[in-house]
Amino acid sequence: MNRSKTYTLSAKNIDKAWHVLDATGQTLGRLSTQVAGLLMGKHKPTYSPHLDMGDFVIIVNADKVRVTGKKLDDKIYYRHTGYIGGLKETTLSDMLARNPRRVIELSVRGMLPRNRLSRQLLGHLKVYAGSVHPHEAQVNESRKKEDRRKRGLAAPAGRPPAQRSKPKATTVPEAPAMAPRRKKAAPAKASAPRRKKAAPAKAAASKESKA
Repeated sequence: MNRSKTYTLSAKNIDKAWHVLDATGQTLGRLSTQVAGLLMGKHKPTYSPHLDMGDFVIIVNADKVRVTGKKLDDKIYYRHTGYIGGLKETTLSDMLARNPRRVIELSVRGMLPRNRLSRQLLGHLKVYAGSVHPHEAQVNESRKKEDRRKRGLAAPAGRPPAQRSKPKATTVPEAPAMAPRRKKAAPAKASAPRRKKAAPAKAAASKESKA
């Protein structure tokens, strides 16, 4: 009976890539959904919800993200100072003007699972208001790895994939039929000369008495 084995991803086999997303003209909600999937690793066939197997995500031009409808005035962020009457309200338009990085971080945070793993995943998100980020070296190394992986899997350009020729069936010549071996006759045993039986002593005594 063949029993199929379930593949389980281990931490040593996790390979993290770096993605750069431009928020210029993108909708806040749709961008956050894409970023949350990359952070959790749902785009990978080996997705495991209990492991930190997602990628790093860099978002540039965060101040140019857009929203639909009247969310700039209707969406309000709340925070509390901890003192009596310390409830503070900030509209989305004010938050984009003051701290656009915070807008995207809060949106992505709301789409991640509510556990300790989400705090670790959120640390892989790098948001910048401008178009410059300090992670150019990591992005270039990630792209080189992806190119090497694609070159290893793809066939060379301009040439059709080589077809493996089937090995020719080789016929083995049959061995000539051999006559069955005859069993050797066992050598005849030499028969020993028969010895004459000695006459019993009583018969010899009777012959002497008659004489």
